[in-house]
Amino acid sequence: MLNKILYADSGTGHTQEMLEVMMDLPMMQKAEITILHVVPPQITTDSLTQKWDEGSKVLTKILGEVKIEPSKVATILRQGDPKSTVCQVADEIGADLIIMGSRGLKRLEAILENSVSQYVFQLTNHPMLLVKDDIYVKKIKRIMVALDKSPASDYALDLALYLLRDYPGELILARVNPDLKPEYAPASQREMEENPVVAAAVNKVKRFNVPYRCVVSGGKPGEQLCKLADDYNVDLLMLGSPDRRPSVAKSLPDLDRLLGTSLSDYVRVNANCPVLLARKDGI
Repeated sequence: MLNKILYADSGTGHTQEMLEVMMDLPMMQKAEITILHVVPPQITTDSLTQKWDEGSKVLTKILGEVKIEPSKVATILRQGDPKSTVCQVADEIGADLIIMGSRGLKRLEAILENSVSQYVFQLTNHPMLLVKDDIYVKKIKRIMVALDKSPASDYALDLALYLLRDYPGELILARVNPDLKPEYAPASQREMEENPVVAAAVNKVKRFNVPYRCVVSGGKPGEQLCKLADDYNVDLLMLGSPDRRPSVAKSLPDLDRLLGTSLSDYVRVNANCPVLLARKDGI
């Protein structure tokens, strides 16, 4: 399911720590890892040579510090616009997951500051694991999956079960009903498991024998998911992020997302843990 991983290195933040944590998962150790470093266009030949040498050293450093089977890893050093280059390489290798850093910029800031992660999130149809610069990356013990009625949510659950295969982690199944006031949310695990959306997920989880617990809440989904991630000390938050744009608009900005009004964008910006946005062609 996650056979080809693209790790887009920016040289800053905690993305390398996230890669190291992910490589502790048995299923990730079976994947082919492509490590990409992009050298932005330079004005002079000397500056290009300098940046190219620096990029080579970055790739060498990562290879020396992250435990990856040599036969499973490849490196790419490429010159170009980082935003479009990440999207291009992800398509070239058929990436099942892109891992990259995020400054967690809000709304208009992401546009004005030319955010690479926001651009890639906007235009790629590959799943993304985003790691904000200001969070603390921890060993994965608890994964929370946001449940709703969408196929993208089902895919997020499938990815979580895949990552936890042969691994002693716990899965938290979270359902936030926007039509339900938080004070009226069910209190017992039995009541939570009887929620129609949660019940379908529980039936699937039991087949994989993965330890789990459920939480059902009401209110604004973005705010509640971020709060639940904090309350349950979640190490990785996963949610479906369907690609809703028609193919004719692939090269055009989706202002709804760029301005941060979608659930995915809210969680991407506000969650205090790494966020995996699950999407693929046709979902």
